[in-house]
Amino acid sequence: MTALSAAERPAAAPDGTGAAEILRRCRESVRPALTAAIGRLHPWPGEMASYSLGWCEVGGAPSVDGGGKGLREALAVLCARAAGARERTGVASAVAVELIHTFTLLHDDIMDGDHTRRRRPAVWKAYGTGPAVLAGDALFALAVETLADAPGPHGPAAVRCLSAALNDLVRGQADDLLFATRPWTGPGAVALDEYRAMAEHKTGALLGCAAALGAVLGGAPREVSDALGRAGRHLGIAFQAVDDLLGIWGDPAVTGKPVHSDLRSGKKTFPVLAALGAAPSGPRGPAAGRLAALLDAGPSEDCAVRRAASLIEEAGGRSATLEEADRHLARAHSCLDTLPSGPAVSELRTLLASVARRVR
Repeated sequence: MTALSAAERPAAAPDGTGAAEILRRCRESVRPALTAAIGRLHPWPGEMASYSLGWCEVGGAPSVDGGGKGLREALAVLCARAAGARERTGVASAVAVELIHTFTLLHDDIMDGDHTRRRRPAVWKAYGTGPAVLAGDALFALAVETLADAPGPHGPAAVRCLSAALNDLVRGQADDLLFATRPWTGPGAVALDEYRAMAEHKTGALLGCAAALGAVLGGAPREVSDALGRAGRHLGIAFQAVDDLLGIWGDPAVTGKPVHSDLRSGKKTFPVLAALGAAPSGPRGPAAGRLAALLDAGPSEDCAVRRAASLIEEAGGRSATLEEADRHLARAHSCLDTLPSGPAVSELRTLLASVARRVR
């Protein structure tokens, strides 16, 4: 197998239509099976699941929203193809991963107190906290059932793969919640390596699972599923870094969140930690020192939040985060270098390229 250089690797078209078309085709290939799975739920949790996926409004009327981009579905489908698995294996894996992803979003919004998701009320705001928890639990159970019922002898291995990812995800979510209680600077501050571990668990675990699951369910060699899983985890860290940038400088029309939302909530994100130095010795440079003082005061007014964003950029937080994303995307590409070249791998590379383009 010949490794591709960075110049040879396919990139998304400048307007992102390459990746958008890949995502659309993968969503369409998964949608019938995902719809059938949701249809097996009790009607009430099923409606909440459909609402969360963007398929309907409260009460069940069809939605014009269309839902998310389906990155995890696409990863599952394309990685299964890259591993030589049957199409139905990739679809079953994509359904299981998308059910788990939706479950995590329902519970995350409750834990984080987020009132909106994709420019609509979060499920817990639209239906109530208890019902949202119930719908999330139903989706979790349905995901496990989907893999357990998949044809072939590798269902148990796929369930173990999903369970391991969920354990990592819980670990990452726990660390993320605990970070909120720690100071911005000083001995108790969050170090960048701690943040990277959190991001790999919270975001990378499920993307890694999405990438590996079809190969595991299809009985591919261990080295193939491992390479795909590593690629997905690196993609997850890069994806989280980009999300952190969007949480500070993102366009609300694209992110569905208010501008500077992470700064207003005091969330420990990579750009802020990088700007502060993320070391026990404290902030580095005058911009970092001014930023630390501002964060300790808890910026809430628009002018203070804008000032904080400016200081983060001045102290190098934005550039450091872009470098972090690029570094992990390059590592994801290197993992794909170990696989035989083909259309699926080429499309995976296009998706990787599209992640960084979200903020450039």
